[in-house]
Amino acid sequence: MSNQHKSALRQANAAISRGDIEGFLAYCTDDIQWTTVGVSTLDGKDAVRQWMADAYAEPPVFTVDHLIAEEDFVIALGSITATAADGSETRHAYSDVWRFHDGKMAELRAFVI
Repeated sequence: MSNQHKSALRQANAAISRGDIEGFLAYCTDDIQWTTVGVSTLDGKDAVRQWMADAYAEPPVFTVDHLIAEEDFVIALGSITATAADGSETRHAYSDVWRFHDGKMAELRAFVI
């Protein structure tokens, strides 16, 4: 199952990089819980969709250095480069802890620096 989860996460991230929010959400459960630690928690696909429409108006660029999987969890370590409305770029290091349920992403705990 771990390799299937890693593959799903890679495909979901590729959708985000293409600006395909609905393609990303197809990999998520309806009741996904998305927590950016210390910032906010989004409950459900609609909340994630609304957040992404603003935060990812310009698709971010992900660099995944490591994917570590065990049972229903996948941890992604890497960096993300986002472009603001004024065209400035910001690069962040991140660690995402994803929990899968029935083959879909059900929970995210994102640690972004």
